[in-house]
Amino acid sequence: MDIEQKQEEIIDHFVKQASSLEGSALGSLVVEATSHPSLFAFSEILAVPNVLQLEGTETSVNLDVLRLFSQGTWSDYKRDASRLPQLVPDQVLKLKQLTVLTLAETNKVLPYDQLMQELDVINVRELEDFLINECMYAGIVRGKLDQLRKCFEVQFAAGRDPRPGQLGSMIHTLSNWLDTSNNLLISIQEKMKWADTMTELAKEHKKEVEDRVEEVKKSSSHKADIDFRGHEEIYSEPGGVMDYEEDRSRPKRRRHPIYR
Repeated sequence: MDIEQKQEEIIDHFVKQASSLEGSALGSLVVEATSHPSLFAFSEILAVPNVLQLEGTETSVNLDVLRLFSQGTWSDYKRDASRLPQLVPDQVLKLKQLTVLTLAETNKVLPYDQLMQELDVINVRELEDFLINECMYAGIVRGKLDQLRKCFEVQFAAGRDPRPGQLGSMIHTLSNWLDTSNNLLISIQEKMKWADTMTELAKEHKKEVEDRVEEVKKSSSHKADIDFRGHEEIYSEPGGVMDYEEDRSRPKRRRHPIYR
């Protein structure tokens, strides 16, 4: 089961739970959801009316935590740590995983120095262990660790919840892709039309050649027939060449000796 399908089932589970809870009771649900090892999208939970009603209440901090995990990074948490609850180890791990996904959105080659700074990792060995064990094995990223260049080459990264303003950029990118695809389709159709035209011309040329060959064959056959008949007439005319068999059947004349 791929990560997207697995998440759908988990999200559905938490959405149903959130719909049945209110106020401070949602606090434990938020911790459970943001600690779940297979959940990396939270916009559906944030959209539950009971969760949105936390805004402006004494427990609104739970809403802030959900928003942090939906769109924020580890650096965002450190900046706002004074007003947010302390995260449990599983939440810290999850937020660092999400941070890698955010970095991979804009750059497919992530320098080790940048990753170590963003994740608060003290050495390369710890960073590579984190990328392998907590990211690649989890299925949220695929890539290559380049120890010589000291970077992580991203080949695939799971998507996060879209941030405010990001939707417009996504629409613009998709529109450009659609325009490019349409232009490519038109170009392909024109090439197919040209290919069909050339095929028809080739067929016509082939037929012309075949017709000419047939005409030459007929002409040659007709000429040969005329020549043959001409020879027949020559041999059949009176005084013409005597038949060889007839010549052999005639008795030969004897010559009498002459006496002197």
